[in-house]
Amino acid sequence: MARTQGSHSDITGPRLRDAALRLFAQDGYAAVSMRRIAQEVGVQAGALYNYIPDKQTLLFELLQAHMQDLLAAWRACAPGPDADPLARLEAFTRFHIRFNTQRADAVFISYMELRNLSPENFAAIEGLRRTYETTLEDILRAGVAQGAFTVTEPRITAMALISMLTGVNTWYRGAGRLSLPEVEALYWDMVRRAVAAGPAATGDDTR
Repeated sequence: MARTQGSHSDITGPRLRDAALRLFAQDGYAAVSMRRIAQEVGVQAGALYNYIPDKQTLLFELLQAHMQDLLAAWRACAPGPDADPLARLEAFTRFHIRFNTQRADAVFISYMELRNLSPENFAAIEGLRRTYETTLEDILRAGVAQGAFTVTEPRITAMALISMLTGVNTWYRGAGRLSLPEVEALYWDMVRRAVAAGPAATGDDTR
């Protein structure tokens, strides 16, 4: 089947993924057909299979790309393992909020559509998620070892903190009363209190 005019791979591929991400977040994976994605992109339904073999692969690649981008972005800005655990924890807190608020749809389907992955694909995404979660767990364990944090269960605490930080996506709006740096500062204060890492912040800490 001939491609629709203008459906070059370097254009249609990204448009296909952008459309699928938006539709999956809006209506749910199960309710979105490949035909509907094709209509959104502006190509014939059969043309999609030049770019992706099936909807399951499309969902997997969206979730995989999000996690790989998350890990790569963190590694690019993370303090080294020899840095002060408190500084590492603050960097993680601010990074997680900043990265994820810019990718609301990807974050949403990363949590809500995991159940629709095949067992093999689920295992792959869970492996990437575990790598990221372990990053925070390692920071907490380092802080406990140095006497900087009081954390009984680093793994559970890491999961709880990630859940809290990800929750910013459910309410934060750029046009709201608080700027994103102000939100980061407020959440950093809550994280610091949660691990008993010294007194609360004072002054206008909104960097």
